[in-house]
Amino acid sequence: MATWHEKAAALKPDGRAFIGGERVWAKSEQQFENLSPIDGRKLGMVARCDSVDVDIAVAAARAAFEDGRWSGKSPAQRKRVLIKFADLMQNYGQELALLETLDMGKPIKYSQAVDVGGAANCIRWYGEAIDKIYDEIAPTPANSLALITREPVGVVAAIVPWNYPMLMASWKIAPALAAGNSVVLKPSEKSPLTALRLAEIALEAGVPPGVFNVLPGYGAEAGAALALHMDVDCIGFTGSTRVGKQIMQMAGQSNLKRAWTELGGKSANIVCADCPDLDAAVEAAIGSIFFNQGESCNAPSRLFVEASIKDRFIEKALAKVPDYAPGDPLDSNTVMGAIVDATQLKTVMGYIESGHVDGARLLAGGKQVRTETGGYYVEPTVFDQVNSSMTIAREEIFGPVLSVLSFTDVQDAVRQANDTPYGLHAAVWTADLSKAIQTSRALRAGTVHVNQYDGDDITVPFGGYKQSGNGRDKSLHAFDKYTELKTTWIQVG
Repeated sequence: MATWHEKAAALKPDGRAFIGGERVWAKSEQQFENLSPIDGRKLGMVARCDSVDVDIAVAAARAAFEDGRWSGKSPAQRKRVLIKFADLMQNYGQELALLETLDMGKPIKYSQAVDVGGAANCIRWYGEAIDKIYDEIAPTPANSLALITREPVGVVAAIVPWNYPMLMASWKIAPALAAGNSVVLKPSEKSPLTALRLAEIALEAGVPPGVFNVLPGYGAEAGAALALHMDVDCIGFTGSTRVGKQIMQMAGQSNLKRAWTELGGKSANIVCADCPDLDAAVEAAIGSIFFNQGESCNAPSRLFVEASIKDRFIEKALAKVPDYAPGDPLDSNTVMGAIVDATQLKTVMGYIESGHVDGARLLAGGKQVRTETGGYYVEPTVFDQVNSSMTIAREEIFGPVLSVLSFTDVQDAVRQANDTPYGLHAAVWTADLSKAIQTSRALRAGTVHVNQYDGDDITVPFGGYKQSGNGRDKSLHAFDKYTELKTTWIQVG
């Protein structure tokens, strides 16, 4: 059986856009190089779409929506197609996992188990859900009948990040398509390959041409054109808070399209002295920050440990750090891979330098490694003696860097945890049920974990408070973003 390296050598990714059911180059004929962060190899050329291509794709999506080729199908019909879509994703699972790893640098074991599996499950779940959602009848007087119905918004633009390209795309396109919308997806220029392949698989599954379009390109060109487009009804964005603010401004400047944003995070992980399982807390703290090379918006990058157990906790944590040494992403045993590109590598190393300058104490890591490969790798890094005013404790690093802070009582920990513009995830570890509930209520975050981290599935909403964004991905609540509520009042007497 061929190794992952042999499969990678034989892979020929198609970088053309997908518009109206066909692979096409950008009208300008401009392209950009797609390089793998694993070793700098050139994966191919990708279409550099701009406003002209956006106009064409939006027109195709609008035509498909208006003629009812998808929006006019019954929920049961859309369900069958989406379930087939999910089945085909799993059939092509090895190819999709390989594209994800080559494009983004994550370990192949996680591309298979987490990204392909999670994305296919998301598509299937929304397919199953769509014919099980009921409309409403209002409690009106006897001479009236008031119906409250959900309708698709129309043309949905989805702009997704580079850290989980396939999974983030599925969180947007699955509920949007299930509800009957047409979609124009703009993947990150850093990792566009799986999104482009998904469009072909959707067509094979029976999603009609024009219903699902994919435009690779730069955010300032294709992304901005989508946000400003007068015929896009809704935009779903996952990415940085800075760009999310720009997206919302553009939505207001254009047609006041609804804009839903899932943005940055600086999540707090609070470990109290009465933690019921210190080893489990250590494993979660280390594993969650270094998973996906730390390139996760919900990564628990701020670790708050009660002072009385801090030394013991750090000793246990440092013993785990070597397990996350960066390795070859195409090796099935590797658990931490490459940073996505040279720009992000420079950003991460800049934050590590900032930690030194601000007076934090480096306990582990802090260096670029595997330079001989031509790829971008950073050691798992741990800073101690961090305070909440330091840059590494306030800004989202998006790399394998953990900041350790201490506290003397849980109210102090909550105060520090909430002292941030973000509010995506948080966690508290305590054996005291009352303390767990009270702390969870006090933490200003969209998800609060108790005695674990990262526990979730497609049935619960994902999103944040404050500058971590608005709206929610996943769960039935995602339909709220991609549907309109219509009231129909009928006089019957």
